[in-house]
Amino acid sequence: MGENITYKSAGVDVEEGQKAVQLMKHHVKSTFNKNVLDDIGGFGGLFSLDLEGIKEPVLVSGTDGVGTKLKLAFMMDKHDTIGQDCVAMCVNDILCQGAKPLFFLDYVATGQLKAEKVADIVKGVALGCRKSGCALIGGETAEMPSFYADGEYDMAGFTVGIVDKSKVITGQNIKPGNKIIGLSSSGIHSNGYSLVRKLFFDVANMGLEDWVDELGKTLGEALIEPTKIYVKPVLEALKSINIDGIVHITGGGFFENIPRVLPDNVDAKIDLGTWDMPPIFNLIQNKGNVELEEMYKTFNMGIGMMLIVDADDVDGTLEILKSEGEQGYIIGEIIEGKRQVKLCQA
Repeated sequence: MGENITYKSAGVDVEEGQKAVQLMKHHVKSTFNKNVLDDIGGFGGLFSLDLEGIKEPVLVSGTDGVGTKLKLAFMMDKHDTIGQDCVAMCVNDILCQGAKPLFFLDYVATGQLKAEKVADIVKGVALGCRKSGCALIGGETAEMPSFYADGEYDMAGFTVGIVDKSKVITGQNIKPGNKIIGLSSSGIHSNGYSLVRKLFFDVANMGLEDWVDELGKTLGEALIEPTKIYVKPVLEALKSINIDGIVHITGGGFFENIPRVLPDNVDAKIDLGTWDMPPIFNLIQNKGNVELEEMYKTFNMGIGMMLIVDADDVDGTLEILKSEGEQGYIIGEIIEGKRQVKLCQA
């Protein structure tokens, strides 16, 4: 008779999966609040809705991944920040409708499961959840032998938030004369990494361990910097400021994301040079000889989120952001037009 075939011999180690669950438990529990009704390990996550102060509750959902930034985590063998990127991409998106994130679920798929690595990934997810005030109530770790290259994995996330129907932000009230407040990014965030890797590694022949004076750190440290989460300062501003539009600057940069909130009869005029741009973007442009417009089509250029408010509300908004530890800049205004983005030298 031949060898007895087991799930483990086929490449799936159930015991390693159980070990991963035990290692990640304390990270997951660190995100729990009074609305979480179950412990880890159930078939579904239970979350009780607190509707105090909400007349017509609207649930807002979002899902996203991290894209090819994962390649950097593989190259650096650093996995404890990439989870924050995944959370940020989801919660920042639903924040644009004025929604408060309630809970988050993650999905990690890998060729061969390593418990410690998965626990590191979830550690980052949990940190992102704590930063955004939402609970990590479930997830899935899939071991898929021969499907992913050795040491590689993919991940995605899903979040649900809540907002009162009367307070949903659609952008329909945006009008000429509104001011655009930009919130500083922490760096590249989670978009444009296919271009970044080609530029630095193939064209400039740089390495992740290379020290870059203008960055004040290694190239790898600058590139792996996690995506900033804007939930708490923006929700605080929404308590007293009538924000007409919110833009999350993700894939497609300024040119693709800003028009998503604009009515048909206006343009967004962006005054270049009105904010402090992280040096990584100058490095990208110089090393790759990238056209300025291409930079703004691909990257956040130092502005991760934009708030569109009445001119009379600018000072109050900036004060609230500052009190929450968030740097805001007046970076432009809304003018008459046709849903276009105009870059202007300040």
